Amino acid sequence: MTVPPVSSAPPAAAYRFLLSRQWVVLTLVALLLIPGMVRLGFWQLHRHEDRVARNELVAESLAADPVPVGELAAPGRGPADADRYRRVTATGVYDTDGETVVRQRTGEDGRSIGYHVLTPLVREDGTAVLVNRGWVPAGEDLTRFPEVPAPPSGEVTVTGRLMADEKAGSGVKDKQGLPPRQVMLIDSARMAEELDRPFLGGYVALEETSPEPSGEQPQLLPEPDRSGIGPHLAYAFQWWLFAAAVPVGWVVLVRRERRDRLARASGADGPADGAADGPADERAGGGAAAGRPAPTPSGAETAHRPAD
Repeated sequence: MTVPPVSSAPPAAAYRFLLSRQWVVLTLVALLLIPGMVRLGFWQLHRHEDRVARNELVAESLAADPVPVGELAAPGRGPADADRYRRVTATGVYDTDGETVVRQRTGEDGRSIGYHVLTPLVREDGTAVLVNRGWVPAGEDLTRFPEVPAPPSGEVTVTGRLMADEKAGSGVKDKQGLPPRQVMLIDSARMAEELDRPFLGGYVALEETSPEPSGEQPQLLPEPDRSGIGPHLAYAFQWWLFAAAVPVGWVVLVRRERRDRLARASGADGPADGAADGPADERAGGGAAAGRPAPTPSGAETAHRPAD
């Protein structure tokens, strides 16, 4: 019986292909991907934590009793991070001459595009606070000032959520050369410069007015979402799973490459081994099978054969 040859090469020699240029590059790429994916996972985790903290802040701020806006903001100074979304009150008279609209804002249905209406409320001490009175739809001609319902006349007290000024890069790009009294961002400092009046930092998203206005008014802005957490936590786990899959995939590829190389090496040695086995089979009695006549019985065998 033929015994297949056993390779005497050391185990490390079977993995010598890892030193090739192709495998060195592949290994380096894998080593770079793992920490990168881990960092992306932690980035998504931090975004999840920020969203949860923001939801808690919104819930606490909306549940708190309203306070005078002057306690949380001042001319040139907006609300602190912990005071965002706090309900505040302000008393004064609306300045319709300084009214502006903010372009490209979505209505309550999430689809309609229109404007936010910003009207300065001048307080008794001469300082003003921007009041976002709500949303109005866009007309056909975007270069003209839209039709905006007039605010209540005389002294009013407004209650709303104190918000920080908007900055470029927060989802909206600032643009130059807009039609008169139209802006892209809510910026109290810019309004103070244009109207030459001190403005409290930030603005108030209107919730209610006392006394209640008569007639049509802009659509009030909905309360900020304080329940959704987004997909950030799921994305974090996905990135970490990808990072764990990289070394597993690398090991699978290495084992497959080693198996294929050994199979190719065994196939290359096969014909030589078969040729060496041929004569041994013939010497073991395979001559008859090869077509040669069987040997005649010897004399010793015929001597013991019974006579006819």
